[in-house]
Formats: sequence, structure tokens, C-alpha cells
Amino acid sequence: MFNFKKVFSATALAGSLAFSGQVLADVDPNLPEYERASGISGNLSSIGSDTLNNLMTLWAEEFNRFYPNVNVQIQGAGSGTAPPAVTEGTANFGPMSRGMRDSEIQAFEDRHGYPPTELPVAVDMLAVYVNRDNPIESLTIPQVDAIFSDTRRCGHSGDINRWGQLGLTGAWSNRDFALYSRNAVSGTYGYFRDNALCGGDFKSSINEQPGSSSVVQGVTESINGIGYSGIGYRTSGVRVVPLAASEGGAAYEATAENAAAGDYPLARYLYVYINKNPNEPLDPLQREFVKMLYSKVGQEVVVRDGFVPLPSSLASNVLQELGIE
Repeated sequence: MFNFKKVFSATALAGSLAFSGQVLADVDPNLPEYERASGISGNLSSIGSDTLNNLMTLWAEEFNRFYPNVNVQIQGAGSGTAPPAVTEGTANFGPMSRGMRDSEIQAFEDRHGYPPTELPVAVDMLAVYVNRDNPIESLTIPQVDAIFSDTRRCGHSGDINRWGQLGLTGAWSNRDFALYSRNAVSGTYGYFRDNALCGGDFKSSINEQPGSSSVVQGVTESINGIGYSGIGYRTSGVRVVPLAASEGGAAYEATAENAAAGDYPLARYLYVYINKNPNEPLDPLQREFVKMLYSKVGQEVVVRDGFVPLPSSLASNVLQELGIE
């Protein structure tokens, strides 16, 4: 089976986001139009990522415009719920904001004799949020690590526990942080730990939240708040802090252009996992849903939900490897 994870890795992110000399701020005009197929009806289910919960819901609504007789059930408790659901067959789709771990892939292979199929469906920028009244101009990844973790594996010299240590003055100088985080079942939690904490451990003082929207809400309601979640959850009550990959490096805002250029340090693929036997085609209902995801209308939904769409070259490769025309 084609190894999507290998080909569409984070290191290839910048290259795959660029096409025809342009930056992917809009939907690639070369993506195919979706055409309704005949005889499609039945039930579909999705269990997995909170980050993708709204996106899956919007895709389901769009799918229902083509197929009113299809019922799509969606649960978004966290990425950690996707692998067992796809493995055990309780869900057709397992949306995840991180790649499956080796142990999760092995559990699937032990059950089915072949690996799960990983589909990159959109690009997200993991944002560090502060209260809208916070004047901080930018942060480095080592500083973010020293704020959120005890281990400081990204190399900062000491713990950071007050806003004044980041250069803020006046009333801000002695203010402690109110740290908001996703919970351990979340793929966003795992991605942030691996990439913003360099694999370190979170501080015990973090306020774990069951969803991304509640992280943003917590930061909105706390003048000292700082938290992280996908860029699609940005509201008027928070600010997204520009990030630099290293001390002394340039800080970049969380924009599609900066993700495409490879400058924003916390850009990532969002995935949907499916169970596809390499020797059999997808069933028609699942096939048409996947086909819609990689069409112009499917990627327009990605943009509408605040994420970055995929280039037609990537979409074409995915559909070809799945045997979908």
C-alpha cells in the first residue's frame, strides 16, 4: 500500500503547498469539479479529532447536498479516539490532527493484515493565543517551551513564569501565566508537545481543556492567558502570536503564505484515516466522500473553515493511489 505518511511528511510541507509559482491562499483552480454519482445512499461515521470536527461536519453537509439520503454521524472527542474506531470498524473515517503512532498502526495491522491508509486532507497552523489585550509582539519556540514545560528541551536557559521575563513592563511585569492546553487524547496536544516542547513534558500547572474552542475561550476570559490550538479557532477575543523557530530568528505570523514558504514553525497536515484493503476498491459510498474531499468544492470547505487547502498535484496523487478516477 502507498505510504502517504512517507511522501507527505512535514519536511515536504512547504514544497507541496506551492504550485504554479503561487502560494496556496486560495483553492487551486486545477482541482477537479465534483460530479454526483448515481445510486449512493447509506450511513457513514467519523470518530476522531476535535480540530477536524467542524471541518468534517461541513464536509458532511456538503456531501448531503449531493446525496440527501446519506446519513453522516460525527464524533470529535480527540485524535486518540480515531485509531481504535477505524481498527474496530466502528467508524468509516478517523480524522486526526497528528499522524498515527507506530503502536496504533501495528494494532490495525494485527487486526487486518495491512496498514491503515493515511489521507492528508488540509493544512493547519497551530497557533499560540494570548488575550487580545496582551501586547506581546512575538515568541520563539524555545520561549514557548520554557513557558509550557518544565523540561526545556528546546534549549532555553531557564524557566519562564512571568510576562515580564518576555520584556513586558508596567502592570504586566509581575503577572504569572494562565496556561491553557488540550488534553492528552488530543492530537494537537501531542503535536505541540513534540514540536513546541521538543518532546518534553508539560508543566503540572496547565489547564487541560476537552476542546480547542474551550482553550481559546479560556484565554479570552483571562488577561494572563496563553494557550494553543488550530488557527481555525481564532476569535476576536484573542491574538495569534507570531513565532520564530529559534532565538534570534525572524518571527512569522500564522498565515497561509508563511506556511507555504516553510517559515511558520508550527504548520502541519491534518489527516483522515480509512480502512482500505489494498486488493479491493473502496465501497461506493466511502469512495464518493473521499473523492469530494479532493475536489474543488471539498477544498473550498477547507478554506471556509479557516485552514489551508491542498494543491491539485497532491490531490491527484492521493486519488490515483486509491484507484479513484
